[in-house]
Amino acid sequence: MDVLLIHVLNSLLYASVLFLIAGGLSLIYGVMRIVNLAHGNLYAFGAYVSAWVVGLLVARTPEGGSPSIVLLLLLLPAGAVAAAAFGALLKEPLLSEHFMLNVHPSLLPRWRGAAPIERAIMTGDEETGVAIMRPTAGFDEGPVCAVDHEPITPQDDYGTLSARLEPLGADLLIRALEERPPFVEQPAEGATYAEKIGPDDRRLDPVARPAVELDRVVRALHPHIGARLDDLRVRRARPVDEELPAGRLAAADGRLLLGCAAGALELLEVQPPGGRPMDAAAYVRGHRLTG
Repeated sequence: MDVLLIHVLNSLLYASVLFLIAGGLSLIYGVMRIVNLAHGNLYAFGAYVSAWVVGLLVARTPEGGSPSIVLLLLLLPAGAVAAAAFGALLKEPLLSEHFMLNVHPSLLPRWRGAAPIERAIMTGDEETGVAIMRPTAGFDEGPVCAVDHEPITPQDDYGTLSARLEPLGADLLIRALEERPPFVEQPAEGATYAEKIGPDDRRLDPVARPAVELDRVVRALHPHIGARLDDLRVRRARPVDEELPAGRLAAADGRLLLGCAAGALELLEVQPPGGRPMDAAAYVRGHRLTG
C-alpha cells in the first residue's frame, strides 16, 4: 500500500517514517510542517535533513487547509494518509478524498490537544498510550480504531515516556493500515483537553504547591521545554521528606533543597540563565546559599 505520512518536523512520532518503511509499506511521499526552523531549532533542522535523506517532500504548510497542502494531497496518488502530531486541523476536501488516520499519543478522549504527554505526567496519570483515530473537523474528536496502553512510572519524564510511545504508535499505525479495524466514536464522558504548554505552566510555585506536584511539572517538561524557578531552569528534581519554609532555597551538604507548601523538592540538575546545565553540587559551590 502507498502511504502518505504528514506530520510536524519535530514530532515525537517521527519514528513512524522508519517503521512504515520497515513494515513493508511503501512510503511514497511525506509532507511535513516546518516548526521554528527559522528560529534556529536544531532539532527541527535535524528532522529536515533526515526527511531529505529518506526522500520525503518537505513543505511549508502553516495551516492544515491551506491551498499548498490541499493541492499536494489531492495530487499525490496515496492509498492512505497518516497524520502524526501534524499540529493543524485538516479540512475539506482533504477529509473526504483519502482514507486518513491520525496517531495521537493519549488514551482518547482523555487529553485531546497539543500537549497530551506533558499533561498526563503533570496530572499524575498512572497510564497513557496511543490512539489511532480518523481525523474530523474537530480537534482530536474523530472515531478511534485502535488503542494501546503504556504505564507512566514515578520516574518517567517526557523524554523517557515519549521514547516508549514512539514505537508503540508506529506499530499501531501499521496494524491499523493493514487490518483496517472498525472505528468507534469517542465517548463524551472523560474527555479532557491538553492545552499547549505556556509560561505559567513552566513556573514552579513552591509557596502554593506541594513538592510532589512540582516534581511532576519538572518531569513533564524535561528535556524539551524546562521548568523554571524564577530565572533558574530546573532540569531534574525529586520530592524529599525535609522541613523547610515554603519558597526557601537552601544548601545542605552539597544538596539543593526547595521548601514547598508540603514537603521539599531536591533540585538535582539546574541551568542558570546563560549558563550550562550542572548538578546541584556545582551550583551550590558557585552560589552563596544559606543552610
